[in-house]
Amino acid sequence: MTSAVLVGAVVLTLAGCGADRDDTAKIPATATGSLESLAAEVKCRPDMQTDADEIRQALCKNADGKFVLATFATDRGQREWINDAKDYGGHYLVGRKWVAVGDDGVVNALRGTLGGDVEVGTDHSGHGAKHSG
Repeated sequence: MTSAVLVGAVVLTLAGCGADRDDTAKIPATATGSLESLAAEVKCRPDMQTDADEIRQALCKNADGKFVLATFATDRGQREWINDAKDYGGHYLVGRKWVAVGDDGVVNALRGTLGGDVEVGTDHSGHGAKHSG
């Protein structure tokens, strides 16, 4: 899947080792809307990378850091993309037909504005023990 390979490269660029922390105190209702409206909510100007019928994907940067923001035409397309992309590691903030990908600090900060659920990709870094819990 070409988009998964593209996001894999981006995730590897954005991913880093970070401290685990719980920022779930105030999570708003999950945002909905176009890529542009989601980007406006988190105060970033999207740099479009993919603009196709099934997926729109952009690189974003705001005060919290760099991340990928993607919107999808279907729930199934979104889930397939996430499942493929998670093989590359990273942290994923998942809403209905959208996802934001970045390091854990950025994803948790975005969650404070966009809501959503956090999913974590496979850790292939080799520089930290996996935590179970």
